[in-house]
Amino acid sequence: MWIYNITILSLKQLKRHWFRTLLTLSGTACGLFLFVMVESFHTSIKLATEEQAGDDTLIVYRDKRFCPFTSRLPEDYQNKISKLKGVMTVIPVQVVVNNCSTSLDTVTFRGFPDKLAQVFFKDTNIKAEQIINWQKKSDAAIVGKDLASRRGLRVGDSFDAAGITVRISSILDSDDPQYLNAAYVHLDFLQKASRRGLGEVTQFNVKVHDYREMDSIAKNIDNMFRYDREPTHTRSEKAFVANTAKDMMQLIGFTRWLGLASVFAVLMLIVNTIIIAIRGRVKENAILQCVGFQTEHLVWMTLSESILIGVLGGFLGISVASLILHYGHIAISSEGLTIAFSISPQIAIESIVIAIIIGLIAGIYPAMQSVRSSLVQRLREA
Repeated sequence: MWIYNITILSLKQLKRHWFRTLLTLSGTACGLFLFVMVESFHTSIKLATEEQAGDDTLIVYRDKRFCPFTSRLPEDYQNKISKLKGVMTVIPVQVVVNNCSTSLDTVTFRGFPDKLAQVFFKDTNIKAEQIINWQKKSDAAIVGKDLASRRGLRVGDSFDAAGITVRISSILDSDDPQYLNAAYVHLDFLQKASRRGLGEVTQFNVKVHDYREMDSIAKNIDNMFRYDREPTHTRSEKAFVANTAKDMMQLIGFTRWLGLASVFAVLMLIVNTIIIAIRGRVKENAILQCVGFQTEHLVWMTLSESILIGVLGGFLGISVASLILHYGHIAISSEGLTIAFSISPQIAIESIVIAIIIGLIAGIYPAMQSVRSSLVQRLREA
């Protein structure tokens, strides 16, 4: 019971010096905000590039090509690949981007045969009537939710990018971020609009029956076209994303040091604030001890004050980071692939725990200092 009462007293101490508390909370929130953003970026990259059991998609790309502008494969490769043992479906995909370099606002068009729409959108929540409406018009586009939000697009709007004009037939939502930042159009329409010509695509998305045979199937595909006019390089979808995003991975890996530095800065900030607070009420604490407060009461009052600052500041920083990532639709695109950043519940929980630990550690030294000298000596201090 006394722990609750002392915690309430600590909260009143923070309110008593509200301006100092506000400054400390702001600094703590900024530090935890930076930490959460960096961890969210790292986790999003990890989820997009780490292969997991059950991944069953291969990407067939032009060998020694990276940007979609340079990868050109004959569309008739589809029939040859589909005859290989272990292959379930083969979807030819034309990719056109308005910017092939790394960017925060890249528009990616993906064209595929309309007869394969059900297979292509298998992992999304798109409805059958939406696909039917899209199939009715040659210039219709199904636009990912994040791209639509970023560009302020709605169903029925006309949309132009990379010299291609389409009309939005529906907005697509999915648990896979890759679907949310692209516009999906008819393959023949995109081939004509991009002036690449019929019969030519950027890549093939290959679904396999057994994910354990992906490596062998990839080798068989590349061996089949090794001496053709357009040799291929086949990788799993996650490996393909990882190769494209390797520069981003290195950059975000480095920023983790910034996240750790921000945590250390928060720790030092809280320690400094609590030490100043304790030094300002040495005599006050001594009087409290005279009227019946025990040593553990004073120690907990200091620790709880430090923990409250860490938790409140951390909650504020995490909340702001969550709002920015959720409503800002932050995503980095490179070579036609997009990695969207979002905060997971696990990161939020871990950050709150870290905030509590920071507050606890930061309060240990000031708590020891608050009861270190004798009671008489503390009473004599001004």
